[in-house]
Formats: sequence, C-alpha cells, structure tokens
Amino acid sequence: MVREIFYRGKNIEELKNMDTREFAKLVKSRTRRAILRQTNEIEKFVAKCGNLKARGKPIRTHLRHMVVVPKMIDYEIFIHMGKQFMPITIIPEMLGHRLGEFTITREKVKHGAAGIGATKSSMAKATKKT
Repeated sequence: MVREIFYRGKNIEELKNMDTREFAKLVKSRTRRAILRQTNEIEKFVAKCGNLKARGKPIRTHLRHMVVVPKMIDYEIFIHMGKQFMPITIIPEMLGHRLGEFTITREKVKHGAAGIGATKSSMAKATKKT
C-alpha cells in the first residue's frame, strides 16, 4: 500500500503541472514573496536541471537561497556547502523550503591540545630550557 503524498490539498502530479506562480499561492507569505521575486531565476534553474539530468550529468549549484518547487522533485542536486558539494535528493516534504536548509555549512568543532602559551603549565614548559 503506497501512501499518496499531498501538499496543501494537491497531489504531486497536480503540483508538477502547476506554474511556479500558481505554486506560490499555496505557500506561506515569506516563501511566496521569495518565489514571486525569483520566478525567472527559478524557471531557469529548473530548465538547467532538466537539461543536465537528460545528459546524465550531476546538477551542481551554489544557489542555497533557491526555493524548492514541485518541478524539482526527484532531482539529485549537489549543493555547495562552502568547501565541497553535498548531494541532496529532492523529496515532496522539501517543497517551499530553501536548498541551503538541507546542507550544514559548519562542522563540529574538534578541539585539539592547547598550544604553547595557552595555559600556565605550557608557559612553564616553554620557558624551561634544558
């Protein structure tokens, strides 16, 4: 039994057939504003993704501010995280979010040993010459 996925009362097939501006009417106000301001940029990106996917090439982008729209579903997009690209597969639950939300840009801090002069005991070691 496969559960059909809905977003604001519309199934995925209806959403994929929608225009970007029509989809904007379904999302919350801040996201709607972002989509309406970036409509041309979003449509160019989706067209580029379709061309790259058809050729079998990976879709790589630095556009972390891009809002996920229904036409991007099932694309594997490599999103830049500052140093490398992280692969993310777009699923229906990501609709209306931004691409940057799915890749963390900061790594966990790994503290090593304190450097010379950082503690009083290391000062004693640095001044003591034998």
